[in-house]
Amino acid sequence: MNNKVLFIVLPVIGIVLGWIIRWLYARFQLSASEQKAERVKQDAIREAEAQKKEILLEAKDELIRERNQQERENRDRRLEIQRYEARVTKKEELLDKRATDYDKQDHEYSERVTIMEKREAAITLQEEQYRKELERISGLTIQEAKDLIIKDLENDAKHDAQVLLNKVEEEAQFSAEKKARDILVTTIQRIATETTSDITVTTVSLPSDEMKGRIIGREGRNIRTLETLTGVDIIIDDTPEAVVISCFDPVRKEIAKVALERLISDGRIHPARIEEIVQKVTREIQQKIYEEGEKTLFDLGIHNMNTDGVTALGRLYFRTSYGQNVLTHSKEVAMIAGMLAAELNANRELTKRAAILHDIGKGAENDSDQNHAEVGAEMARKMGEDPRVINAIAAHHNDIEPSSIEAVIVQVADAISAARPGARRETVDNYVKRLENLEEIAEHFPGVEKAYAIQAGRELRILVNNEKVPDQNVKELARSIAKQIETDLKYPGRIKLTMIRETRIIEYAR
Repeated sequence: MNNKVLFIVLPVIGIVLGWIIRWLYARFQLSASEQKAERVKQDAIREAEAQKKEILLEAKDELIRERNQQERENRDRRLEIQRYEARVTKKEELLDKRATDYDKQDHEYSERVTIMEKREAAITLQEEQYRKELERISGLTIQEAKDLIIKDLENDAKHDAQVLLNKVEEEAQFSAEKKARDILVTTIQRIATETTSDITVTTVSLPSDEMKGRIIGREGRNIRTLETLTGVDIIIDDTPEAVVISCFDPVRKEIAKVALERLISDGRIHPARIEEIVQKVTREIQQKIYEEGEKTLFDLGIHNMNTDGVTALGRLYFRTSYGQNVLTHSKEVAMIAGMLAAELNANRELTKRAAILHDIGKGAENDSDQNHAEVGAEMARKMGEDPRVINAIAAHHNDIEPSSIEAVIVQVADAISAARPGARRETVDNYVKRLENLEEIAEHFPGVEKAYAIQAGRELRILVNNEKVPDQNVKELARSIAKQIETDLKYPGRIKLTMIRETRIIEYAR
């Protein structure tokens, strides 16, 4: 029994003793931690006190340094102010000295002015005396003498100016004409010439006179159908084996001619066949128009042309102006303009483009009352052409002012192509009238005895009365006549004026 009790009590006692030992150890550990924390706290307080003292010492040193720096700056400022005051004092003394000198100089100047006024009065009095003496000796007043001198100087100046002007004009004309002649001759030599062509009528050959009846048809229905579809007049008269087609529109005239030739070759001539052939030929002519435009642009090396522009250009193939084929003329103008632009360092491609399009308005299909230059400019504007090209087209007949050298070149090239021999046809009446007008304009001027138009109106020889027109005025007279001709007449190319003046003296020995 006792052993069982011990077996139970001893473990309990062991547990209690273990708990007591752990509690005592914990209390010991807690006491040690508190002591350690107290030591750390004391160390931190001591370290903080040391840092505080160190910061205070540093702040005190910084304050001392700032005070020393401020004192040095104040001292420097005082020294600078003292130097500035010294400079100001010196400048004031210098200004006082200069003011004294100025007063002295002003006094001397006043004395000099008084002396000069006295001298001027004496000279004026003496000059008046001399003037009166000169007037008495010469018998002229001072105003009359001035007028006489001015008149002599004016006459001398006019004579010298005219001589100088004539010399300058001769030199400029010689050099300018030589250069222009070289450029134009080189350009013209490189182009081919063509004669004029028929305008309004064309002839279709017939295999026999019997074909005339077939063309007319029963009650004239065949010829009436052909005239209605093509818009031409077909003249069938006593001319053997020939039919004449008349129309002011060369495109319609060409359609009628080709259609009639095919009908004659085919032999089947009746209204239905005529309509079929005319429609087919119309399509072919339209295609030919486009092809001619493309071919011309290709030959000139011009690209990126609007389709409407190519068609309008191709229509010029069937157009004539004064008997000159307009497309050939435009192509020739483009070639001349390109050569001139190359010689003058202008934009060659733009010049050629403006030149080939300059007469495009002549092929326009509209009823506008504008001239072909205005119509062509409007077409080029719608085609999106360069503004310089548009200006060149509108200005090639001087309807507006040219705005670029390329526009002027197009004018020159157009004049060259139109003015060369054989390019255009002119009626005899118009030709004679133009020559008479030339002579009448020259003879209207005072001092002109007689004028003769020679060289087909390209030269005007003028006989001048030597008693009415002195040598120095001949140049001015020629210039006035030239301006009058430019104003009153329209003519191709240019007209050369040759003034002839001679002094002829006749005396008899008896």
